[in-house]
Amino acid sequence: MKRCIACGMPMKNPEDFAMGDSEKEYCRYCSRPDGTMQSYEEKLDSLTNFIVKTQGLEIKAANIAAKSMMDKLPAWKVK
Repeated sequence: MKRCIACGMPMKNPEDFAMGDSEKEYCRYCSRPDGTMQSYEEKLDSLTNFIVKTQGLEIKAANIAAKSMMDKLPAWKVK
């Protein structure tokens, strides 16, 4: 089973992948409508908002948590 390189979500079914393409390394939540992967800033913003919504953190704390999570993912690791 693949995991999204941008958010870590497990991708089991074709609909989990960007554009339903199981050859993609990122999920439908990390892709733009044209199928390309979101930028770091776009993903940081959406993940921050997701954490605020699901965990009730304030935006600053959610942004720090999102950065910490993203730093561990292959798409965003600093080489």
